[in-house]
Parts: sequence; structure tokens; C-alpha cells
Amino acid sequence: MPFRALLVLCIFTVAVSGLVSAQNPPHRGRKYNPPPPTAKITVTVVKATNGKPVENAAVVFHPIKNGKDEGGLELKSNEEGKVSIDVIPIGDTVRLQIIAGGFQTFGDDYQITTDSKDIVVKLKKPDRQYSIYEAHDDSKEQGGAQSSSDRPTQPSQKPSSDTSKPPQSN
Repeated sequence: MPFRALLVLCIFTVAVSGLVSAQNPPHRGRKYNPPPPTAKITVTVVKATNGKPVENAAVVFHPIKNGKDEGGLELKSNEEGKVSIDVIPIGDTVRLQIIAGGFQTFGDDYQITTDSKDIVVKLKKPDRQYSIYEAHDDSKEQGGAQSSSDRPTQPSQKPSSDTSKPPQSN
């Protein structure tokens, strides 16, 4: 009987210690943080003149977190002019840049507040290059460069003063 009592006591001790250790598991490794929920962003690139899709346009996504650019992800638009991405966290800002041959480069920031966002971008043909050497109507209003009629034709000259003294005789 003492052998049986000792065996029962050992089994009871092992069972109780197993329950105690199951309640307080040892801390191993880092705590798992699930990734934040993300939004599906669909960008459609079309021509501003006729609304037809722009194929093979480079659509660059720059996620911005706390005012800092987190890198860029570039995708090409398909034959319908569409690009989709679903890795930008909800609540972030994304800087969108679109580059296509024969069109002006497009860029704008978008705040992602919902789980899906559809963006339509109308690309324009390039305008004439801006030159500071030509007169513009809006140059004075925006504090830009002076027009050619406002510029002096010759540099301003100071009146010359003769500082040399005649020689004195002794």
C-alpha cells in the first residue's frame, strides 16, 4: 500500500504542476502584432481630351507615414488604363505619381480613409515650356520675375566723384 500511495501522490503532483504551468506559460519571443487593415486602391488613367484609357502608364505609389515617404511601388496600367493595389494601410496618405510618354506628369496626395478608393486621373498633353525670359500676364500677381519691359536696360551707375587731390607744392 505505501507504494500505491506514493504512485498516486506522484501522479497527482505531476497533474497539478501541469495545470499551474498551463496557467502561466513562459514568455518566449516577441508578441505578435497583426498587420493594419489595408485599402484597395484602383487608379484609372485616361486621356483628358477624349477619355480613352492610357495603356502602359507608370503609376507610382508613395505611402507617407508621419510625414515620411516609406518608399515607392511602381505598377503599369493595363489596356483599360487601370491599376489596383491593396497594401496601403487605412489612415495613411499616399502620394500618387503618374508618368506616361506624350503626357504631363501627374502627382497628388490622397488620404486613405475607407477600405476602397477609386481614383480617375485625366492626363493632359504637355504645354509649351515656361520661360522666365518671356513676358507673362500673371508674373506681377504671383511675385514672379520681372517682364522685359520692367527691367532696366543698363545697369545703374553711381555718379563718379573725383577723390584725387591736386598736388600741393611746398
